Formats: sequence, C-alpha cells, structure tokens
Amino acid sequence: MIGERLKRARSAAGLSMAKLGQTAGVSANMIKKYEHNDSMPSSSVLIKMAEALGVRTEFFFRPNSFKLSGIEYRKKANTPKKILDRISADVLDQAERWFELKNLWPDFPIPSFTPPSNLPSVSTLDDIEAFSVAVRKVWQLGLNPLPEMIDMLESKGILVIVTESDHADKVDGMQASVESQPVIVISNQWPGCRQRFTLAHELGHLLLHDKLPANIDEEQACNRFASSFLLPREGAIEHIGAVRQSIDWKELYLLKHEYGLSMASILYRCQDLGILNKQKYQSLFIQFSSNGWRKEEPGQAYPKEQTLLFEQLVYRGAGEGLISDSKAAELLKMPVAQFRKDKMMEGAAA
Repeated sequence: MIGERLKRARSAAGLSMAKLGQTAGVSANMIKKYEHNDSMPSSSVLIKMAEALGVRTEFFFRPNSFKLSGIEYRKKANTPKKILDRISADVLDQAERWFELKNLWPDFPIPSFTPPSNLPSVSTLDDIEAFSVAVRKVWQLGLNPLPEMIDMLESKGILVIVTESDHADKVDGMQASVESQPVIVISNQWPGCRQRFTLAHELGHLLLHDKLPANIDEEQACNRFASSFLLPREGAIEHIGAVRQSIDWKELYLLKHEYGLSMASILYRCQDLGILNKQKYQSLFIQFSSNGWRKEEPGQAYPKEQTLLFEQLVYRGAGEGLISDSKAAELLKMPVAQFRKDKMMEGAAA
C-alpha cells in the first residue's frame, strides 16, 4: 500500500492535502484516505500525484525497508516541526536510494564506517587540539588544507546527504544513521565554508560522543573540533604567527579561501590559540559585526561542496551490468530515455 510513501512525499514537497488533491483532481479527503490506505488511487491520479510531488510512480511502491534512527538536529529554537518533517522526508528518500543501490551491488565499493582507534582522551577543551590532529593522522590527511570534506567523509564510510529542501537554513546540521551507517546532512543553500564547518562539527559529535567529561559542553567541544580539524594549530601559526597585535581583514579572507573556514571562525580561532588576546579579539569582532559581515562576509563566497558519488556509482553499476537502465533511471529520478541519453553524453557541448 502506498499510504506511508505518499504522506512522506507530500511532506517533502510541502503540499497540503487540499493542494495535492487540487493538482490531482481529487478531494483533500480522498488524499487522506490514500495516506491511511483506506483507498487506492487510479493510475491516472497516481501519475498526477507523482508529477506534483516530483517523484516517479515507482516511488510509491518501493518497500519501506529503511528507517532513520538516532536523528539529532542542530536547529534554531523556533524551527517549525513542518520544516523538520520536510527535511527528514528528503533525507530518508535519498538514504533509501543509496541503500537500494548498495543492496543491488555484490561487493559495494564504499567501506563501512569505523571510528579511528587509539585517540587521545579529552579532559579539557584544549585537549581537542591533539584529538583532532590524531584523527587526521589516523586517516592519513596530513596537516594541509582539506580540499573536499564531502569526498573525505564518504571515503571513510560516512554518508553525506545534501538536501535541497526549502528552509534548510533553519537547521544548522543534522546527524542520523541508516542500517548503522552514519549520515550527515547539509544544505545546498549554504555557502561552502558553512557546509564544511557543519560537516566537521557533526564529525566531532560522531567521534566525541560519550568521550567528554561532564563539565565540557558537547556543542562547544564540537565547535572547537571543527575549527581545529579544518585549520590545525600548526597551519594557523605558520600563516598568521604565534602572537599578533592585530590582523587585517584581507588576511582572514585569504585564509578563508585556503582552508575553507569562515573569516569569523578564523578570527575566533586566533583567540582560541592565543594568537590574539581576548581584548583584541573582542574589539575586532565588534568591527566585524558593525560591518554587517556576520550575515554575509565580504568578497567572493567559498565554493559550495557537492556529492557526485551516488550518481557516479549508479552509472558505474549500469555500465558493469549490475543494474538495469530502468533501475538506474529510477534511482536517479529521471526518465529511462533521459538516462540513456545522459550516459552516452548525447547533446552535451564539446
């Protein structure tokens, strides 16, 4: 029966029963009956609903075999439940397609997530510096800027979902798991430096949870981890110096584009590391705020990150004969004819 899937797709699309019914040519009460599995739509109504909801008709008949568990939102206090439901519906749809692809693959080429072992203990916030460096060392990341956070996390078995859901800016981050695989969610509406900080922050939750003493706030610890992971102490001191009396905005801007960390975060990092004393940091932060840069930083934004792994694996699976063109098109939410044109690059500019 299609009830649960119809309700989820409607939540993801942000449509009321009345609005969906109007589009499909039925009453809101009939939509309610469909969602409660008290009635089954005709094929013509099903097609109209699928078009209105931006899904293929096959979506309604896909088994409900996966659940998001351990969902944790980093959200603003006034974020409506309706928005959270829309984001969750989009995330679950993407996660389901991921695991459907995985289950069709005899030897899926993405590893399971295994937390780094033998990491140092954390007793104070300052201990997080050594903790983050140890994570980089175990994962062989060195201390240089990380060019792509999404690629790095996916290579470690962490599923990254980029949601296109409206109002995703109302949520600062989301973490969950599907089939014991960790999932981190970011928005495609955020600038790249915010995406990267959120990815590192959620990684901090994943690695630091249950490892902190009672006197350390986990959110504060994960903020410190994110800053340290993206801009290690060694790199900060090399580029800025061990002690500064002040720092120019252009310096922060250039560092932002080298390390993918916002100017505001780098400024705060300078205080954390003692490069700037507290008084000078506060003075600079007041200037930064008065310039209106807390809402939008000056100059060119850091490029957004995106994930291409799922799409690449679908095309690879089809190319190796592991999945049919029809299934590949369904996973990518496109017509079969379009998938066949795309895989042959028909119509693509030279």
